[in-house]
Amino acid sequence: MGRAVEDSNRRMLRARDTMDRRYAEPLDVPMLARIAHVSEAHFIRTFRATFGETPNRYLQRRRVERAMFLLRSGDRSVTDICMDVGFTSLGTFSRVFRDIVGEPPSVYRRRGPLPPVPTCFAMAWARPSQVSSFGEAPGE
Repeated sequence: MGRAVEDSNRRMLRARDTMDRRYAEPLDVPMLARIAHVSEAHFIRTFRATFGETPNRYLQRRRVERAMFLLRSGDRSVTDICMDVGFTSLGTFSRVFRDIVGEPPSVYRRRGPLPPVPTCFAMAWARPSQVSSFGEAPGE
């Protein structure tokens, strides 16, 4: 792997790490591109090539993963959880949640509390798969 590729990967990882740490905050492409020290268009193209999804979709999925945990580990309202994970609209949250998980947040919550297993296992087990809008996993 050449030095340029390593540098590009490091820049994309820096932006992705920021999304992982600050997922509940308002994050936009211009800010993330500045963190990666590239233009906005280059950031979107390179992020997608590196991680297999756009920065926006990655951030949505990250927020939904956190919401999945909160929905099944407490009794806070769906609206409160929606706001806590960084969505500003309950409608958008519900639509994105359903697109990623396959069911609305209220139905997902009815599954009950998470089973008592190590957190790393529960997170991997509950992680939504990356399914395109056509219902196919990447590469199919």
